[in-house]
Amino acid sequence: MQNVVTYLMIFFTALIMQGQTDSAVNAAAHPTKYQQGMRKAFQLWQENKSWEAANVFERIAAAEPDNWLPPYYVAQINVINSFTEKDATKLKAQLDKAQDFINDATAISKENPDLLVLQAQLYTAWIVFDGQQYGMTYSPKASELYSKALALAPNNPRIILAKAEWDMGGAKYFGQSIEPYCKDIQRAIELFATFKPAGEFYPTYGEERAKQIQAESCK
Repeated sequence: MQNVVTYLMIFFTALIMQGQTDSAVNAAAHPTKYQQGMRKAFQLWQENKSWEAANVFERIAAAEPDNWLPPYYVAQINVINSFTEKDATKLKAQLDKAQDFINDATAISKENPDLLVLQAQLYTAWIVFDGQQYGMTYSPKASELYSKALALAPNNPRIILAKAEWDMGGAKYFGQSIEPYCKDIQRAIELFATFKPAGEFYPTYGEERAKQIQAESCK
């Protein structure tokens, strides 16, 4: 189990941080107050000041109650930081907060595949912390969320990539072939060529990660 969760932890961290870089670069030349705040948060995050970034996102979320992106990023930071948290009390506080913000974002944007993937990442954080205790409970739930996200967005390369790498982690753990999922990685790469995010500051990560996986695992 440890090999699987380490594999997934590396994936999520690399995947998400790439997305934040892309979003910051794509911000408008004449930003609104909202854009300025989002830029500031992404910049802090890129400077490895993730908790400061989370605080900014949280303030934006309070000021933008109809926008799912700020609470999404608050939750995302708490989830990512939980992957390396060893203290059970701190972990629970972070993941409880992440869950609250996922719930807030979901209330704004229902049936959102990005939020489904983030929920799966939250379950993964529990598995990373204690695979024996949480693996049997949360692994099936994460798998179900990836399948639902893919059903909602079957041509979204980020969702295809996220599910494929989750499945690859499971296949490696059980000593199974990852070849079927390499086909999904290839499909994601092809779709990234024409993929456009739905709006500014939307997640845009994945293309470089997909190419890296293909080069390292799908030779």
